[in-house]
Amino acid sequence: MPQNTVLVVDDEPAILDFVSEALRWEGYHVLTAGDSDALRLAHAFHPNVILLDLLLPRKSGYDVIPELAAVAPEAKVLVVSSQAAPSSVRRALSAGAAGYLPKRSSDGELVGAIRLVANGTGYVEPDLGAQLVVPNGAPALEPLSDRERDILHLLALGYTNQEIGKKLFISVRTVDTHRAHIMRKLQLETRAELVMFALANGVIGPDTG
Repeated sequence: MPQNTVLVVDDEPAILDFVSEALRWEGYHVLTAGDSDALRLAHAFHPNVILLDLLLPRKSGYDVIPELAAVAPEAKVLVVSSQAAPSSVRRALSAGAAGYLPKRSSDGELVGAIRLVANGTGYVEPDLGAQLVVPNGAPALEPLSDRERDILHLLALGYTNQEIGKKLFISVRTVDTHRAHIMRKLQLETRAELVMFALANGVIGPDTG
């Protein structure tokens, strides 16, 4: 299959048609499935990214995430759901999702999120991620400087290095350096691990919702 293959798992025909059309305009090879066909197609075609709704008729999308990982371990699962509670985001990421978008997201944000997760970068839509913020850090954050904690927070919310540089008035290269220090100090290897660390240690979390 092409390197830019996306499997869209949703049982609403209108959603499947709309998302598929938007992605094909961007040059993606698109497969569509309801939850009954999702595992079979993921196993057969090895998509790069799987867009997954959480509200499926036969089983919860939370349960489908690890099942997809078992049959297509290289695929990145990006949840696209009408569920926008912080607890939903936490649960999806804990189940193994690489990112989370509400269905109200624009075509541009959807495509941008797909590109990020396909490259191994976790993503949570910033407005949704902002609802997850809790005020106090945890002892596990002690190795980090104040600037590194700021950058960890923004990375966990899904901001890109370029966006972080603009928000903090620093260069992208400086963000890259801080990010490398954060990953080394916290012994993390991927953006998904960083997001899970942030959830586990109160940088972002479900406690506000």
